[in-house]
Amino acid sequence: MAMDRLFRLMQEKEASDMFLAPGSPIHLKIKGQMVPVNQQTMDDNTIQMLLKEVLPADRLQELERNNELNLGLPVAGVGSFRLSAFRQRGSISAVIRYIPYEIPPFEELRLPPALTELIGRKRGLLLVVGATGSGKSTTIASMLDYRNKTQAGHILTLEDPIEFLFQSHRSIVNQREIGSDTTDLNGALKNALRQAPDCILIGEIRDKATMSAAMAYAQSGHLVVSTLHANNTYRALNRIISFYPLENRPALLEDLASTLAAIVSQRLVTTVTGERTPAVEIMLNTRHVSELIEEDNISQIKEAMEKSLAPGSQTFEQALMQLIDDGVITQDEALAHADSPSNLYWLINNHTPSSKKNSVPVLPEPERVEGATFTEFTLDL
Repeated sequence: MAMDRLFRLMQEKEASDMFLAPGSPIHLKIKGQMVPVNQQTMDDNTIQMLLKEVLPADRLQELERNNELNLGLPVAGVGSFRLSAFRQRGSISAVIRYIPYEIPPFEELRLPPALTELIGRKRGLLLVVGATGSGKSTTIASMLDYRNKTQAGHILTLEDPIEFLFQSHRSIVNQREIGSDTTDLNGALKNALRQAPDCILIGEIRDKATMSAAMAYAQSGHLVVSTLHANNTYRALNRIISFYPLENRPALLEDLASTLAAIVSQRLVTTVTGERTPAVEIMLNTRHVSELIEEDNISQIKEAMEKSLAPGSQTFEQALMQLIDDGVITQDEALAHADSPSNLYWLINNHTPSSKKNSVPVLPEPERVEGATFTEFTLDL
């Protein structure tokens, strides 16, 4: 089947996403770059034929009825794929994300060690935020698997759809897919406490009801892990506040100040060797930060993070400075991803380099990903 070949091509090229759109060849995203697999232009009929290879009739009818479809597709020997199909300008398009079977070990992702302490906590709300494609799902999966391998307990995930597949180690891991294993997220959340979890993953917080449930579970002695679409700590906190009407804000801020463990914000940056690595901001809910949240002084939190002596706390600029100092990224790459380039400039000019590396090494130009790699790939439909 053509789709099976495409899935295996994604695995071979380590592509993160595949794009099917009328009027354009199939594209893969490889290390952040869009690459056509060939010059064969897709049309609506061809895309629907491809989707019929992997979707049962009832799911195709759901797409036709709702003009949207989101689900997971496990492929034996390759991995799992997250499909989002939708109608645009009267035709069907689809974006498919590749999720390898193997969860990357925490140590391989260059994540801050502070995250292992956070994922091991008994209670609290731990939010991992970032833009689409910033590696949130991979980071969360790696953190949960670290807990799975180091602590006994019960990890319950509520996902839409299931992405990484866990094997139980020291913990028992149960994964529930919304729409398949349970009717909806609200129903799954209502029943979660009856399943005696120690750690709950809520795939994404999109509204007030989900946010309130997450805080309630954190207050009742569980570690709750979830994601938000926000670029940094400041925007994440403001997004949470925006879920609630003004009259509920004092109670919300009090609950948030008492239940929040940390907000982890992540961006993927390009290394000097052409790979991608996470730059991670960590807002730890210290006593001072908790007071700022309760008093609705959200705008002062970044300054508190910059001055914080709490081990593990860091702003994006501090994280980027460390990557420069370690020789992982260039100054230009760091400045392109900083929330405040002026703050990063100050750090660069006033920073004492570590003894490990005093400058970014001069390395060969990384091999560029070119579409010509795929000219031999044809679809027989």
